[in-house]
Amino acid sequence: MADVTEQQVREALATVIVPGDGESLIALGMISGMAVKDRNVQFSIEIDPARADEMENVRKAAEAAVNAVPNVLSVTAILTAESKAGQSSKPAGGPAQDAGQPPRPGRKSGPAGVAHIIAVASGKGGVGKSTTAVNLALALKQLGLKVGMLDADVFGPSQPRMLGISGRPESPDGKILEPMENFGIKAMSIGFLVAEDQPVVWRGPMVMGALQQMLSDVNWGDLDVLVVDMPPGTGDAQLTMAQNVPLAGAVIVSTPQDIALIDARKGLNMFRKVDVPVLGIIENMSLYVCPNCGHEAHIFGHGGAKAEADKLGVDFLGEVPLDIEIRTHADGGNPIVEADPDGAHATVYKKIATAVWEKLSGQTLDAPRAAPKIVIQ
Repeated sequence: MADVTEQQVREALATVIVPGDGESLIALGMISGMAVKDRNVQFSIEIDPARADEMENVRKAAEAAVNAVPNVLSVTAILTAESKAGQSSKPAGGPAQDAGQPPRPGRKSGPAGVAHIIAVASGKGGVGKSTTAVNLALALKQLGLKVGMLDADVFGPSQPRMLGISGRPESPDGKILEPMENFGIKAMSIGFLVAEDQPVVWRGPMVMGALQQMLSDVNWGDLDVLVVDMPPGTGDAQLTMAQNVPLAGAVIVSTPQDIALIDARKGLNMFRKVDVPVLGIIENMSLYVCPNCGHEAHIFGHGGAKAEADKLGVDFLGEVPLDIEIRTHADGGNPIVEADPDGAHATVYKKIATAVWEKLSGQTLDAPRAAPKIVIQ
C-alpha cells in the first residue's frame, strides 16, 4: 500500500477554509508540527485562544479532510497557541505567559476539586516509573480514596494501555474534556488523542500547552489524589510541571544500580530546588525470585535506593521485585494491584500507598497486612 506524503496532507488542508478569514489553513500559515509516518498523520493548528470555540469545528474539518486522503490510517489534529515574537503565548484555554520567558514560579493553581497532586518521577527512563505510578494509583484507590491519573509523559504515554482504556475523551461543551475511566480511576493522557504507534513531534511550547490543558481543562471532579506520571528526566517539561503545578509531593522511582541512582538524585534535587516535598524513594526491580526454585537474584544490585534515601535524608518507601507478573499485567491493561489485590505484590504497593497517604493527609492508617493462613490439621 502506498505511503502518504506531507504534500498530500497539505493539499487536503488547503481545502479547509477558516470562517471569518475566507482563506485556507495552509494559506493562513496555521499548520505546524506536522508528522506523517506509516500512514499516520499528526499536526497542530495554531490559533488565537479567543477563537478556541469556533476553531474546534475547523479542527474537526481538518481531520475529516485529511482522513479522505487515500491510504491515511489515522489523523490527529490539536489546537495550540504558540508565541510570536513580541507577543504573549498561551494554549487555548490556558494561562498566558510572556514569550521566551521561563515558567514563573509561584503562580500555581490546580483543579478546584483535587485535594492533593503528587508526581511519580524518575531521573531516567526504563526504571518502571509508569508501572509504579499506575499500581500506586490503584493502591490508593483501594484505600478508599478518589483517585485520578494524569499521564504527563507526552512523548511516551503509557497509561492508556496500562489502564486498559481506548477511545477518545468527549467534550460536551467544546471546552472541558471528560476524563476517561477504568478500575474507578479517572485518567487523561495524550495517548487518548494520538494513535499508539504515532510519534508526537512537538516543540516545547506545544508540549507545555498540552500539559496545561490536560490538567486544567479536564473535568476531574472531586479527587483525594491526582497521580501525575511524569516524563523521565529533568528537562523543560519536568521543570515546568514542578514549578507551575501545585504538587503536594513527589515520589522518586529508581532501580538499585549506581547509574540509575545518579539520575534519581538529579530528579530529587530538581524537586527540592522548586520547593516540592519529596515523599520518598521506591526501589523498583529490587530483586528477582525464581518461580521454580525460589532462589533470589539481585540482577540490578540490591539496597542501593534505600542507602541513597538515607544519604539524602528522605524516606524509603519500599522495594518492588522484578517479576514477570507485574510486567505482563501492566502491559495487558490489568495492573497487578487490580488483578491480584490480595497477592504479595499488591501488598507491597498498598504499603507504599499507605505511607504516601499518611504523609499527604497527616492521618495514620493501618498498613495492609497479609491475609491469615488457614491451617487444617
